[in-house]
Amino acid sequence: MNIGILGAGNIGGTLAQKLAAQGHSVKLANSRGAASLRDLAARIGVTAADQTDAVKDVEVIIIAVPLANVPQLAELLSHVPKSTVLIDTTNYYPFRDGELPELEAGQPESLWVSEQLGRPVVKAWNAVLAETLRNRGKPAGVAERIALPVAGDDAGGKQIAAQLVHDSGFDALDAGPLTESWRQQPGTPAYCTELTLPQLRTALAAADQQRAPLNRDSAMEHLMVLGRTPTHDEIVQNNRAASA
Repeated sequence: MNIGILGAGNIGGTLAQKLAAQGHSVKLANSRGAASLRDLAARIGVTAADQTDAVKDVEVIIIAVPLANVPQLAELLSHVPKSTVLIDTTNYYPFRDGELPELEAGQPESLWVSEQLGRPVVKAWNAVLAETLRNRGKPAGVAERIALPVAGDDAGGKQIAAQLVHDSGFDALDAGPLTESWRQQPGTPAYCTELTLPQLRTALAAADQQRAPLNRDSAMEHLMVLGRTPTHDEIVQNNRAASA
């Protein structure tokens, strides 16, 4: 598929490399312009692009920017054909994004993203750590393959997102409509906890919408008091403990 990725950080850059390795044609963009990405793009086998070029003539656009920056993409994406699938990978962290009243009141994050952009999105790859995405994917059918939730209102868009999740090395689980996408947000049992398909299904069902923000903040506070950079496995275990 022809894919444009907006955001070249840990998630966007890793997705670009993994999807290109599976034969997809990937254009990678950030807010600083194509020149800033040429070395990275050459190394991982993708095309460095300006944002306007990254969203042209593509079937899928992956949004991998900080959530607070999403409104800045509205004008850019207003010119994209309605048939183009938009995949939202963002998460809300008030300490980084600032407090957003709608999200503080409980609106699912991807519904807010959809409203800011004025078009539907599919939520995927938000519930995976960059290190997990980079190094813990496995071929389909392998035992203990990690599963990731995919939420959205358009069946066709979800099917495309699910296939790309498979291509990135993970099982995909249909997590329902966007109104239920809070079940894969920070602070829930499904969020960055490296679960298999059956485990993920159970975790989504066990999510508590009222407790999730409290769990999210508790998890962050616990990591901050360590006084050092936590290991990847410590982060996973911390997420599991916070939402247990």
